[in-house]
Amino acid sequence: MGESIEPIVARELDALGFDLVELRRGGSKARPVLEIRIDRRDGEKVTIDDCARASRALEAHLEANALVAEQYVLEVSSPGADRPLRHAADWRRFLGRHATVTSGLLAGGKQEVEILALDGEAGAEVALVRDSKGREVQVPLRDVTQARLAFHWKR
Repeated sequence: MGESIEPIVARELDALGFDLVELRRGGSKARPVLEIRIDRRDGEKVTIDDCARASRALEAHLEANALVAEQYVLEVSSPGADRPLRHAADWRRFLGRHATVTSGLLAGGKQEVEILALDGEAGAEVALVRDSKGREVQVPLRDVTQARLAFHWKR
């Protein structure tokens, strides 16, 4: 399984009206595991039926084009509460939410922040975030190593 599988998976999901949120590879060479997180474009929660439909379409395409080993595991699920923020559209969608962001521009290199705004041209977007001490920081998305929605259990 080469690196070229992600754009293929993203295209297949796009045809079904889903976005690829995350693709993780694991397992062994003989029995690879593909973990795929999908999201709906209408803002609704991903259902079990959505996962099954995406799984069937992906299996058919991956197998027909011999993109996976014969014995593989495909897991399709919702992005979860701590979904990654990989694209500018993700940052826009979750304005007002808290995220754990890794960037050299943040004190300590990693902080939980509130996403206040996203500005800038395509490919040069800058997020305005507020840290726990109330300081506002501008963070170009290109300087973000990783970002995930923050999740807190209600007590």
